[in-house]
This record gives sequence, structure tokens and C-alpha cells, in this order.
Amino acid sequence: MDFALNDELRELQQRTRTFIADKIIPLESDPRQDRHGPHESLRNELVQLAREAGLLTPHASKELGGLGLSHVAKAIVFEEAGYSPLGPTALNVHAPDEGNIHLMEQVARPEHIERWLRPQVAGEFRSCFCMTEPAPGAGADPSMLQTTAVKDGDSYLINGLKWFITGATGAKYAIIMAKMEDGSATMFLSDMDAPGITVEREMDALDSCFTGGHGVVRFNNLRVPAENVLGEVGKGFRYAQVRLAPARLTHCMRWLGQARRANDIAKAYARERQAFGKPLGEHEGVGFMLADNEMDMHITRLAIWHCAWVLDQGEKGKHESSMTKVISSEAQFRVVDRCVQILGGRGVTGEALVARIWSDLRAFRIYDGPSEVHRWSLARHLLKG
Repeated sequence: MDFALNDELRELQQRTRTFIADKIIPLESDPRQDRHGPHESLRNELVQLAREAGLLTPHASKELGGLGLSHVAKAIVFEEAGYSPLGPTALNVHAPDEGNIHLMEQVARPEHIERWLRPQVAGEFRSCFCMTEPAPGAGADPSMLQTTAVKDGDSYLINGLKWFITGATGAKYAIIMAKMEDGSATMFLSDMDAPGITVEREMDALDSCFTGGHGVVRFNNLRVPAENVLGEVGKGFRYAQVRLAPARLTHCMRWLGQARRANDIAKAYARERQAFGKPLGEHEGVGFMLADNEMDMHITRLAIWHCAWVLDQGEKGKHESSMTKVISSEAQFRVVDRCVQILGGRGVTGEALVARIWSDLRAFRIYDGPSEVHRWSLARHLLKG
């Protein structure tokens, strides 16, 4: 691997960094956001700024209006976007839309692309991915899927309950995972305003960075025409892996930007704050925490870039993405948690952005598979010899 950035990537990195600093960070205190994320009006303004800067939906193909970035290039741009909690929303690279766009490009038929994907790449609307269910349904183990799809003439009737569905409130369309009568799984596409779909409520969560928050969604005899099956019938679990392996990695990229932001705030505070006759950072207890932060971020970045390189070679990267997800989520949380400690009272209040970053990032150790599930999966792979 060559870790050196070429001139084109350096220019894109700097352009994104400048855009986030000049256009997005000033909007972080905008009142159009709450516990359930940025309001739609704020999202639209952020997206328009990215559109004007030529940075909207950079991961989508050039044919659809994106920049056609490689996974390695995404690692560069997504980290810069993540430096602000609003950055991924602005660039249209936030979950679940980033993963849905990737999946739709790989699997969707031309009519699906024109109806849903192309306008989504243009930032006109959002989507959601409906797989997670309350117990005893699918969570980290998707094989426990309870939502059903039954063939009825030229369509399917879908029934079930999904929860923790990111971005459900206000989404234009959904990708729905449902169990077939033979026990296999299929993905379906539906507009969210179709009869039979109800967003019952928004769930309170630690994080507050996703537009639309996390919703509880009920399907009651939702009728989906057969032509709106995403891909092929019975291949839902296979398509889930097409979506989830890269989506785990892009989570790592975005959160690395957040960890770096928290660390920059903590470093500045450690230089300026006086305690016991000298700057806070000159006390070994604080200085060592900053050193550990630098090492954790360095290791995380190397893991992300390596996994991105593997995916760019055309490999599936399942185990690499699992390892990178655990390495990143655990290390990045350590970084931000140390920053809270360094900031003291400022770190646990709204006086600094770090408390918000801590709340947002804590959930990353669970999203797209808890660390324990990835460790278990990796151990099974290793024991096969």
C-alpha cells in the first residue's frame, strides 16, 4: 500500500476541510435541531451549500452526479466531513442514506434508479433502511427476522414492526427487509407515504446527529408491487452484506473526524488552562492522555485506509471491515472520553462540543453490529484454521 496522497486527493481534502470550517461549523449552533437531529429546513440549507461547493454526494458515481470516489478517497473526504456533526448531513454521506445509495447503485433496476436513487443523489430527499426489529426479532442476528412478505397476486403484503429505524421520520422511501414464506429474506422498495406504513413514534437516543432521528415503523398489509422488489427475491441477506460491509467502514471514517475535532478542542484547552502553576497539558496525566489520543487516531486511520484499499481491490473485505469497525469504534470512543476528562466541567456540559460528540459516538460501538458480535464472528473465522 502507498499511503501518500496524490495531488488530486490533497486538493479534495483541503477543499472539504475549508468548506466544513467556513460554511458548516458556523451553523452548529443553529436552533433548527433537537434530540432527533437537524430539522429538514436546516438539512436542506446544508445540502444546498454542499451542492454549490461541488461536494454533494461525492461517493455516488459520476453518472448519477457524484464524484465517483474510491473507498480510499472516501476515507479522506468522509473524515473531513465528520469534523462537524453537521458535515455528513451537508455532503449527503450520513447513515442510512450513504449505505442505501451504495446498495441501490449495485442492485437497483433502471426504473428504481430514476424514481428514487437519482433524486436522492441530488439531495432532494432522504431514505431509511428497515431491518432492525424489537425482540424477538432481528437485531445483530438478522436471521431472527419477523417481518413477513406474502405473495398476493402481482404484489406482496408486508406485515411487521421495525424499530430504531434511522431517518424514518421525513424519509421519502424505505428499503424493507422481510421474511418470505420459505424462510429466505427479500428487500422491497416503498414510498414512506404508502398506505400500510406508520411511523408510530421517534425514540429518544444518546445521539442527535441524524435527521429524522430513530423511529418505530409498523407495516400493516403494506402492498408492494412485485416490480418493486430490490434485486432478486430471496437474496435479502446477501444484499445486506453488500450494503453493510462498506457502511461499517464509512461510519469509521466519519467518526474519526468527530474524534479529531474533540481532540483539537481538548488540546487547545490543555494549552490555555492553568492549573497548579502551569498549563494543564504540562501535567503528565493530561499530556499522556493527549499522546494516547494521537496513537489511537493514528492506528484507526491506518486500519480504515487498509480496509478501504482492500475494498478497492475488489475484495469483499468482510473480516477487514469487522476488525476495522471494532478497532475504530473502541479507539475513537477512548479518544473522546479522554477529551471529556481533560476538559473537566466543560467536558460534561454544553459549554464545549465534546459532550455532544461523546453522546453521538458512544452509540457507534453498537451501530452496524456491536463490538462483541464482530469479535465473535472473527473468532469463528480464525478457528476454522
